[in-house]
Amino acid sequence: MTDTTPARWALILGASSGFGEAAARAFAAAGWDIFGVHLDRRQGLEHVEEIRAAIAAAGRQAHFFNVNAADPDKRREVVAAMQEFAGGSPVGVLMHSLAFGTLKPFIADDEKDAMTAAQMDMTLDVMAHSLVYWTQDVVRAGLLGEGGRIYAMTSAGDGIVWKSYGAVSAAKSALESHIRQLAFELAPRGISALAIKAGVTDTPALRKIPGNDAIVDGARARNPAGRLTTPEDVARCLVDLARPGTAWMTGCVVNVDGGENIAG
Repeated sequence: MTDTTPARWALILGASSGFGEAAARAFAAAGWDIFGVHLDRRQGLEHVEEIRAAIAAAGRQAHFFNVNAADPDKRREVVAAMQEFAGGSPVGVLMHSLAFGTLKPFIADDEKDAMTAAQMDMTLDVMAHSLVYWTQDVVRAGLLGEGGRIYAMTSAGDGIVWKSYGAVSAAKSALESHIRQLAFELAPRGISALAIKAGVTDTPALRKIPGNDAIVDGARARNPAGRLTTPEDVARCLVDLARPGTAWMTGCVVNVDGGENIAG
């Protein structure tokens, strides 16, 4: 089947690893130009250059911004730069894949070991609320319009209790709520919004969760395919979901997990 998706820009928040990196590579291979937002120290920038080189090798443009995606001033600077680089071409995809939050229990005998209000607020701001603010700015800038797609990466942790995952779980639940609201408000503009629930995937974010070995072992045992989900599994689905025929799919959570969710 011939891919008739018009060449557009994909804006990926969290583009330097995990789902964001895989999506950047997959969209570039499918003919999309890439805006990538990431936050990396010097040692991580070499890998970012590898991603940029892969995109260039696919014959596509890539502009990466090493900034805090939750900083409103940096966000506005990036959107202004995107307007210049895009030259009137639309952003067809906005992908939110920011995984930066505090992994602490809510209850601990020692106050310093428990979640603080500042940590809770930061986790929800970065991992959930920032989606709304980025969407507001790219829509106001005229970059995201009819035919656009919004993807937000959620997880099974939206409804399953994992050790020290409470704040992130709350963020995932909020993210899904934001997707529903954005889908409702953006439908008249022809923009759809989906929460993407990947199966358990070996990413840097997963490795930070206490007890991640047990999470991995359980997912592998449950999955009918006998393996974990990979970032590439998810990225390929996102590319297909960006095609015109899926425009009526909006406001829902899409499981991309090889059947892990149905296996109990």
